[in-house]
Formats: sequence, structure tokens, C-alpha cells
Amino acid sequence: MTTSLVLPDPIADDIAKATQNPLECAAVLLARRVVVGEDVRLLGRALHWVDPSAYVERTAWGLKIRSEGYVGALGLAEADNAIPIWFHTHPGEDGIPLPSRHDTQVDRDIADLFQMRSGTGYYGTLIASPRMDGFAFSGTLQHETDGLSSIDRVWWVGDRWRLIQSVTAGPSVVGEIFDRNVRAFGLSIQTILGDLRITIVGAGGTGSAVAEQLVRLGIRHVLLIDNDELSSSNVTRVYGSTPRNVGQPKVEVLRAHLQAIAPDVKCMIVQGMITLKTVAKFMCASDLVFGCTDDNAGRIVLSRLSTYFSTPVIDVGVLLSSDTAGTLTGIDGRVTTLTPGGACLVCRNRIDMGRAAAELKTPEERKRLADEGYAPALGRAEPAVVAFTTAVAAAAVNEMLDRLIGYGPPDRPNETLLRLHEREISTNRARPREHHYCHVSQHKWGAGDEEPFLGQLWPAA
Repeated sequence: MTTSLVLPDPIADDIAKATQNPLECAAVLLARRVVVGEDVRLLGRALHWVDPSAYVERTAWGLKIRSEGYVGALGLAEADNAIPIWFHTHPGEDGIPLPSRHDTQVDRDIADLFQMRSGTGYYGTLIASPRMDGFAFSGTLQHETDGLSSIDRVWWVGDRWRLIQSVTAGPSVVGEIFDRNVRAFGLSIQTILGDLRITIVGAGGTGSAVAEQLVRLGIRHVLLIDNDELSSSNVTRVYGSTPRNVGQPKVEVLRAHLQAIAPDVKCMIVQGMITLKTVAKFMCASDLVFGCTDDNAGRIVLSRLSTYFSTPVIDVGVLLSSDTAGTLTGIDGRVTTLTPGGACLVCRNRIDMGRAAAELKTPEERKRLADEGYAPALGRAEPAVVAFTTAVAAAAVNEMLDRLIGYGPPDRPNETLLRLHEREISTNRARPREHHYCHVSQHKWGAGDEEPFLGQLWPAA
């Protein structure tokens, strides 16, 4: 079982800044716990600092705190159905974020109180020390009856993305096949790529191009979701497909292709639609989701997932336009990155809500709407060409790499528009609409799997 602590920028930034203080600092971090298969996600919700007046003693090597410094935060944890994690720093660039004997005794003294007053039965610990590009850490999660486990990794999401392994983790081994990658962006990034958990929604022309690039880069944990079977017209765009595969589920065709490239890749497949709750829940253990689906209802789910699970989503769209004579007039691509603090797809008006509603109806209802002229686009085959789907897929993978490595301008946009027919690229940055679910004021960042799931109604399976 792997336990990941997911921290949006404001919380992670506060922790990193606190480690720079020459004196130890302490706080209670609130996080909601979500279990998906063998993975546990701790979704950071808020960080409550100990008031300076509650410190009895505070030095570079230790601290003592009166109970009023943290008891109030336990009540907030109970109200939010969140696990309280006792956080403190070990200052200094050579600081070691491992528990001292004093820390271990403190854990014994306050664990029962944290477990009882929060109402969750859990007590977490997090120790951090400063490092050049953030912080190093160790952490644990203790249940009143189920024992102790480690927090294995921190996934820091915002403008930049950082995956930080616990200092207790063993060394990673990177194969020689990635030598050229390592020469480009270093061993640490290659190690991160090998540990990322990535979901690709859509195994067609764009999704298969994204998947192939990711696996060749070194991604080794992939979840593929697609409901369709391969058609003869898909063979011209879907990587790894041949005429022999027509009629097979796209996810099976793509998985076989990826495993032929990298036999060690752990590739899980789900043949289904993310507009079904049972399918959507598979995405909850993801560090990153690529949205390569062309349906609006699915994009609503991806947009909400990004907020409720603090999961970055890179949504990809390709639109080809032709005139009445069949001449290609427009080749437009879009790569929109969703993270806490940025506008969702609804705020950006990137979703046709009317069409999304129609897509959620039964096939019989869809046909009736189309016949009546209310949803004429449903079921219509849109033009698609492998060169263009691949180009936009490459732009999406570039977005991931830039946010991991940081080779682009520091003030990153959260959308890139490609007008390939005009050889033009533009970018923009959008913020959430006030009072919308993705706005910080609505307290939905890291809300997790509270009901209703993702704050929406779901059709029956």
C-alpha cells in the first residue's frame, strides 16, 4: 500500500517557507483520507499554525507547546471530517526530517487526544526540513486499532508539480534506456516519471499518442479508460492498432502496445465511461489525468475531479474544420491544465452544457433528441487526422514535463491554443469564477469522496 499526501500550492508553500525559519515551527495539517484499491490519498485541506503565545520553549533543536496551541485545530478536524496531522520542522539545510526521541515521546503523549478529539481515530505526523527546491520529509499515519503506516510521498500541485519521496525511501534505479532523458533533465526527474500514477481517459487518436509518449518517457503506472471498441477508421490514428484489432476494446489494444514497448509497465484498463460513478472512482488514485475524450459530459467529471481530489488534469481537444467543398480550413488544438487555483472547464466555457446533458441520456433518448433537432451533433463522426492529434498530444505531454522540470517561463499559463493551419500558438491564464465550486471560497479543494461524489448527480449504471 502506498500513501500519498496531496498538497495544493498554498499549503505546500507554507510548509516550505516554515522550514526556512531558524527556529522549529509547528502546526496541525488537516487532510481527508481516501482509499482506492491499494492506494491511500491524504488530501490536504488546511494548515493551522500554533499561535506564538502557545510556545513554552522554541529553539532550532526542539520545542514545547501548551495544549491550547493545537486543541482548537482538532475541533476543526472533526467538523471537516479530516485527519489531524501533527507537523513540525527540523530547521537547517542539513536538517534531518526524522523523529527524535523527544518527538517520539510527544507522539505517545498526544496521539490518543488527536484520535479522539478529531473523531477519525487517526493521528498523523509530518516532519519537514528545507531543501533547495522545497523540502524533505518523513511522516506516519497511526490508527487507534489498525497500527502504524508511513506516508510515502508528497504530491505538491499548483503552478509547478513536485513529487517528493519520504527520506525513509530506498534508492531508485533508473535503466540505461533512459540515458538520453537523464542527460536532458536529470536523474531526479526520471525517477519521478517512473513513480507517477497517470490516468488517460480516451484511448483513441489523441489518448494513444499521449500514452505512447508517456511510456517511452518512463511512465510506468498507467490507467487507461475508454468504453469503445476499435473501428476500421480508428486504425489510421490509434497507435499500436492494426486491421487485425478491429472490433477489440481500444483499451486492450493500447495496453498490449504499451507493454510491447515496456514490459515492466503496470497498465490497468477499464472499459467504461467516466460518466458512470463506478468508473470515475478509478481515477481517484491518480497523480495526473490526461483528458483525451471528446464528450462534454466526461469533461464535466474531469473538471470536478481536479477540484475535489486536488488532481491535476490536462484536458486535450482537437477540432478540424472544413468548408462545404470538403477543403480543410482550420486545425485547432487546445491543451487546458486544471489545478487548484485555476479556472475549471466550466468557468472557461469549454463545455457545451446542453450537449453534455444530452450525452448523459440513454441511446433511445439521444436518438429522439437528434431526430427532433435538439442534439444534431450527437453520434456524428468528426474529422480526425493522425498528424494533428499527435501534434496536440505532444503539446499536452510538454505541459506535464514543463510543470515537473520548470524549463518554461515562471508565470505559466493554464491553457495553450494551437492554430496549426496558421502556424500560431497562443496562451492564456484564467481564474475561477467567484462562488463556483472550483473557487477556494467554496472549500471543495481536496474534499475527496464525500457524497454526492464530486458534488453531482450520477446516472444509473
